Amino acid sequence: MTDLHFRELIGMSDLTRAEALQRAVWGEGDQPDPADLMLAVQSEGGLVGGAFVGGALVGYVFGFPTREAHIQHSHRLAVLPQARGLGLGLRLKRYQRDWCLARGITRVRWTFDPLRSVNATLNIHRLGAEAGTYLPDLYGEMAGINRGLGSDRLMADWDLTAPHVAALARDETPDRGALTPLELTLPQNLEALAASDPAAATRLRLDMRAALQSAFAAGLRIRDFDRSTRTYALG
Repeated sequence: MTDLHFRELIGMSDLTRAEALQRAVWGEGDQPDPADLMLAVQSEGGLVGGAFVGGALVGYVFGFPTREAHIQHSHRLAVLPQARGLGLGLRLKRYQRDWCLARGITRVRWTFDPLRSVNATLNIHRLGAEAGTYLPDLYGEMAGINRGLGSDRLMADWDLTAPHVAALARDETPDRGALTPLELTLPQNLEALAASDPAAATRLRLDMRAALQSAFAAGLRIRDFDRSTRTYALG
């Protein structure tokens, strides 16, 4: 798509559009990151970047500095529903990687729901982030698209200079070594499962929590995600 481009958001006009984009993606009741907060974080070295088709903002990524200068926390990434299918999640994260490396930032961390296969595919399989930290009920009760789903999260740990991450950025297939699948299958659609069988969704949440906490305590990490079986691979 020749009119697709990525750049940092500039000024309150861009940032107000990013605030509206968040509401469109996460739904009524979810609190977006306000434009003035994003402006303040950006002025102190954070990233607020956007994907544009023509002049329209269709996706954004927001990251901020941490207590360690070489680590950025990636707080949010969002793509408008009408722009999905363009690979913008992957491309925004690659934009973020380039932005960080140009500024001496070599590691990015963020949280994601371990039961969402789309997020696991992007974060673990396509980007090469790993996970070894499980955060139960991190945000408490949530609103918008996360209402009633619980808020357990994995901490994604993205080493921007790791050989397998660099290979993925070149669209190559890396060797991730011998891995063991976790014998729990993620749902194709978490919201649909929670709506049709909330008890099953709760059981899966608790089973996943127990399995991953046990694996992490034993020194294992999530190192890949198999899209065909919708299972994590540990090593």
